[in-house]
Amino acid sequence: MKKALRNNGLSLFFGTIFLLALLGQALTGHALFNEEQVASGLEEISLGQYLTSSNFAVDVSENWQSEYLQFLLYIFATIWLVQKGSPESKQFNETGPESDKDQLVGEYSNARSPKWARVSGWRRTLFSNSLGLTMGLIFLLSWLVQSIAGNSNYNQEQIQNFQQPVSWAEYIVSPEFWNRTLQNWQSEFLAVGSMVVLSIYLRQRGSPESKPVGSAHDDTGTTG
Repeated sequence: MKKALRNNGLSLFFGTIFLLALLGQALTGHALFNEEQVASGLEEISLGQYLTSSNFAVDVSENWQSEYLQFLLYIFATIWLVQKGSPESKQFNETGPESDKDQLVGEYSNARSPKWARVSGWRRTLFSNSLGLTMGLIFLLSWLVQSIAGNSNYNQEQIQNFQQPVSWAEYIVSPEFWNRTLQNWQSEFLAVGSMVVLSIYLRQRGSPESKPVGSAHDDTGTTG
């Protein structure tokens, strides 16, 4: 058990704080929703009803889709684009998908290489792009959930205000939808860009996201 905790410490840590944050969001969101219900002269709802409501679904999914879009763009951008001095960048001579030898696939694979890295054809192609494809799929699903839940939540507010509800197609081109979406996107893009640039000049000893403390500012693609 001790070895398993050590070997999986990073994923367990973030998995735990994710669940705690999600629980906190659920509880505070439920309390806020009921405050607004009472202020509008409407009945309060239970926690279970709130967790299955479009209000909760849209709040969760709009954050998820922006996070996975950030990772998707970062994964593919770092294949071709470099940033001098950043540990988040590849070396200048390593841009592109790299050679089979560099990637340890096919004839250059070894006994510890995953099975689909050792074969050829569609399986190797799929496995070679599996991370980006998975991130893209999660982004699209989260975006779809956000748009559907957001449309439902928006229409509930429209009806409460004696206004006409809108279709899903109308909602996804509306200022309401894109305002909620872009306010998340801009913060994610800023965070990634800041990490790329700040890691050129700043250090965090012992972190693989940082260069060694004594590395020159223009050292590129090196980590501590």
